[in-house]
Amino acid sequence: MNYYAGLDVSLEETAICIVDETGAIVRELRAPSDPESLISAFNGVALPMVRIGLEACSQSAWLHQGMARSGLPVLCIETRQAKAAMGAMPNKTDRNDARGLAQIIRTGWYRQVHVKSAPSRMSRSLLVARRTVLCKVRDMENAVRAVLRESGLKVGAPGRKLFATRVRELAETDPSLADITEPLLAIIAAMHCQLERLTRRVLEAVRVEPICRQLMTVPGVGPLTALAFRATVDRPERFRRSRDVGAHLGLTPRRYQSGETDVQGRVSRCGDELARTLLYEAAHTLLTRSKKWSALKAWGMGIAKRRGMAKARVAVARKLAVILHRMWSDQTEFRWGKVPAGQIA
Repeated sequence: MNYYAGLDVSLEETAICIVDETGAIVRELRAPSDPESLISAFNGVALPMVRIGLEACSQSAWLHQGMARSGLPVLCIETRQAKAAMGAMPNKTDRNDARGLAQIIRTGWYRQVHVKSAPSRMSRSLLVARRTVLCKVRDMENAVRAVLRESGLKVGAPGRKLFATRVRELAETDPSLADITEPLLAIIAAMHCQLERLTRRVLEAVRVEPICRQLMTVPGVGPLTALAFRATVDRPERFRRSRDVGAHLGLTPRRYQSGETDVQGRVSRCGDELARTLLYEAAHTLLTRSKKWSALKAWGMGIAKRRGMAKARVAVARKLAVILHRMWSDQTEFRWGKVPAGQIA
């Protein structure tokens, strides 16, 4: 008889439910949330497992990698689909969630999630760390602005290097303000130092990655966008068509169709938020800062004239995702297109 298992993973402990091919529960147990303990748990049960499923989460790649290396038939399933299937249960517990996951795995009503390679996960962690520090720097700068605003002092819009100088000029007339702002400025200076360190790590990673250098030949695409796209896609062959990448990154419109109702909404935003944001920024750079003519920019500016710059950025970001994937798959360079007659390149 074949057996299937569902794993409800939490930070410290994992609930395991094993069912047979008829859906009857065979064993329920708990184990620490690490690959060695889970492998030992299944070895102790000694049942021929057909599939072992767990939801995609922050630990799933680590657990999946360790269990798969030992020969267990483990797979990750899409979180929203699992949540929808288990939402009918009146009581939410780890035990019930493991039971629901086991039944989903048994029936095959799931969508398998690609588990990224270790280098891709590390690249994405580097980008997330840099983005986190950058956001915290902005938060600290806004806190300094708020402190000065309480006294009617406005910092304005100085450059990053002139921010501390401007704040000290405003606070020097009031020793109390200086005592408050100086520690904040010291924290901001330290965060800027670490931000530059992480940025250098990104540039070093891109410098030794030929795929990233190839993607950077596209106008508007810099090191951050190239590395984020490389880490998000991981393996281009897992997408059957290049245009599927736009949907994967949440850059295609939602659709609600029922009977006579057929509504097309805003973009779904259901994919990787970091890669989607960087592609949007790359599209903005292409449309507003790129000097050299390209067919892609001309296409985007045509949309901007008809429907506005905001929608043009989204459309170009989606097109960039398609182009980057096709360049990666075919190992080709970016095609600028032919300049129309009378158009200055």
